[in-house]
Amino acid sequence: VRNGKTLPQKNGFTKKLDDPSHSKSSYEQVPLHTACFTYLGFYLLMILGYINQVFFTPKVATEKHRDGYVPLYDAFEKFYLRYVYRRVKDCWNRPICSVPGSEVVLKDRITRDYGWSFEFTGTETKCLNLGSYNYLGFAQNEGPCADESEKCIESHGLAACSPRRELGTNPLHNELEALTAKFLGVEDAIVFGMGFATNSLNIPTLISPGCLVVSDEKNHASIILGLRLSGATPKVFKHNNMKDLERVLRDSIIAGQPGTGKPWKKILIIVEGVFSMEGSIVKLPEIIALKKKYKAYVYLDEAHSIGATGPTGRGVVEYYGVDPKDVDILMGTFTKSFGSAGGYIAGNKVIAPRRR
Repeated sequence: VRNGKTLPQKNGFTKKLDDPSHSKSSYEQVPLHTACFTYLGFYLLMILGYINQVFFTPKVATEKHRDGYVPLYDAFEKFYLRYVYRRVKDCWNRPICSVPGSEVVLKDRITRDYGWSFEFTGTETKCLNLGSYNYLGFAQNEGPCADESEKCIESHGLAACSPRRELGTNPLHNELEALTAKFLGVEDAIVFGMGFATNSLNIPTLISPGCLVVSDEKNHASIILGLRLSGATPKVFKHNNMKDLERVLRDSIIAGQPGTGKPWKKILIIVEGVFSMEGSIVKLPEIIALKKKYKAYVYLDEAHSIGATGPTGRGVVEYYGVDPKDVDILMGTFTKSFGSAGGYIAGNKVIAPRRR
């Protein structure tokens, strides 16, 4: 980082973050007639849906009213799923009958009742795969990864079938944690059996009522759930907007805790390395600078960036060439690039033992 700007890295991926060629205004503008016809088609589907709802009985079971139970769907959700989304759902919900490699094989099917039911034709179609988390190809059913997985299952079994608190720590747990910490360049790490729960159940152990959490508006649902469970005060800043992040930090520190005005017990900035909903890369050097300026902590979710970003796959920390010790808590999962299951929390020697 020089003069507040991120310089290109040797791997050829990093560009200046303020490069106008990467701003939203540089994207191809949608022609007015294209936008108009798109909206017209959507509203036409809505109108036809309301007509169908009035004159035709749906070919699905209806939810019965039960005292003391909240309905699973509200009125609009039921209408939208039955009469709008149903007509186009086959654009997404295709049965896949192969591993998620660079190509996937889809089972062909047809519908004779406008999406209420489907029939398989007995044929298959091979397609390019542009929507998989299998970034490194480790989920293939052949090759060195598959062979090593088979050997490991033969010698250690498929799973522990119980949490470590009940069954105890397996030597493989220690081996994986040591390897993870070494790979990330930090002092220690702890692994968990579920990636989603790594966020949702560990964030409440890091913060509590009286703490401030500043979260990017595009953060994953697992982070949001963890914030709600923690009881801390959440503040949201605009996606990847460092000026807005600094504004939220400054205003929150000045105002203090709601109702009392007392200083915050702890300030935690939570961001993702590569945002799962947007595909954008976090501006990590600027966030670290703000963290040091306002004496906060940084929680970095590298679920989608670990293994897939940086010259040797060590995530956005390596991508930007920053010191891993400047990120207080590194979180990641084994379910994306590594083709496995679970997640990890990594950092200094205090973080992991307290989680254990």
